[in-house]
Amino acid sequence: MAMNLILLGLPGAGKGTQAEKIVKDFPVIHISTGDIFRANMAEKTALGEKAKSFMDAGELVPDEITNAMVADRLQEADVQEHGFMLDGYPRNEDQARFLDSFLADHNSKVSATLYFEVSDDILRQRLLGRGRADDTPEVIDKRMEVNKAANLPLVDYYKKENVLHTINGNGDLDDIYANVKKVLESLA
Repeated sequence: MAMNLILLGLPGAGKGTQAEKIVKDFPVIHISTGDIFRANMAEKTALGEKAKSFMDAGELVPDEITNAMVADRLQEADVQEHGFMLDGYPRNEDQARFLDSFLADHNSKVSATLYFEVSDDILRQRLLGRGRADDTPEVIDKRMEVNKAANLPLVDYYKKENVLHTINGNGDLDDIYANVKKVLESLA
């Protein structure tokens, strides 16, 4: 069975950096929710048009639309053959339950959820180091607070599902990846 992964962690935890390393060593398809949204909007799909109407109004895209876009992507041939690595989805427990149900309907399941746990101080340093204009200490602290509120219930959810692997994301990138690789090799 193909490996199906979920990456969890706060902004600055290193999910994207680790995802780049994972796809070099494991034949999984990296799926970013942002990429799915952009592709659907660019192709002017019905789902993309619906999502755009919410985004243009400054509102969150409802779960039903996000779930449908993700479900469409997971049914494509490359994912069917190689499995997936989701980054940015699920964002809440309802989405996690939808994903589990969708996968079960397709004789599949989440193989592992990698939660990159990083101290607040290191996250703050990393985010300030990006040099983005909107990355002020106040904005970063608010973003961390909002993301913790969203991430921690998912960490608990996947812990109960016995697929959670907590990765210490505080250290050197190669050391972090060595720990990721051990987890993934244990799944094979």
